[in-house]
Amino acid sequence: MLAYATGLVNQELLLQNEYLAAENRILRSHCKQVLRLNDRERPRWPRFGKRLGRMAVQQVACVAGPDTILAWYRRLIAHKFDGSKQRRDAGRPRTTPEIEELVVRLARENSGWGYDRILGALGNLGHRVSDQTVGNILRRHGTAPAPKRSRTTTWTDFIHRHRAVLAGTDFFTVEVLTWRGLVTWYVLFFLHLDSRKVTIGGITEHPDAEWMQQMARNATLGPWGHLNGCRYVLHDRDTKFCRSFQETLAVAEVKCLRLPARSPNLNAYAEMGTLGEAGVLVTVDSVWRRLAQASSPAIHGTLPCGAEP
Repeated sequence: MLAYATGLVNQELLLQNEYLAAENRILRSHCKQVLRLNDRERPRWPRFGKRLGRMAVQQVACVAGPDTILAWYRRLIAHKFDGSKQRRDAGRPRTTPEIEELVVRLARENSGWGYDRILGALGNLGHRVSDQTVGNILRRHGTAPAPKRSRTTTWTDFIHRHRAVLAGTDFFTVEVLTWRGLVTWYVLFFLHLDSRKVTIGGITEHPDAEWMQQMARNATLGPWGHLNGCRYVLHDRDTKFCRSFQETLAVAEVKCLRLPARSPNLNAYAEMGTLGEAGVLVTVDSVWRRLAQASSPAIHGTLPCGAEP
């Protein structure tokens, strides 16, 4: 008796389902527009679609496809375990731009400093960060680690780090009006890169090796030397800067840095000064007068015989 009643109920439910499915198809055929479901209506289908299975849903679903309905079910499960609303904060605060800029500056100005050394410098300044944070900041700015950074120092960085002990030297010419006519004289000058102070080393018609050696002695002589406090001298590949000139400066612990050929930009400060003085036309008397005013007493002994400063 119970089985008979149960069978009647199941048969009635099947008939109801077939009737509703047929009704949905007819209504769907008359409804040409796509149904737009809101957030309240969308979660109703996944619960039943999951229990029916994909094959059964494909036979009866009219509002959306089986893949869409099952995707709604997965989204419903994910929403259940979403705890973003219960979070009190968004995680660890981001490093401030001031600290990030300081880390990059320390790394670029000190090519031999690793993460730990930079971390110690930041600690001395009162900033508390981890070595991993320092590494992440440097990677974001494309800064290599300490071993690679020390081998890839640019010329601009070298100039800025050592400009307090760097000097540039070069020649410019002046056309001196004498009784013989126009005579080309060569003026040797030194330029301190940090202070931009320009000093005249000497002037001569024939800058030979002996004269250049004497100019090197004058440049490193006692308190009057133009290169006192400098460790490096930049000059081009002009043959006037001979071996005796370089060796005399090396005795005073001043190293000559001979620049590559056709690279005036590497000694830009001195080259700009050369362009500013090129093509000057003066008389011989004014040359000695300007030289005496601009130079130290140590170079007076190098003037030609019979010339009065």
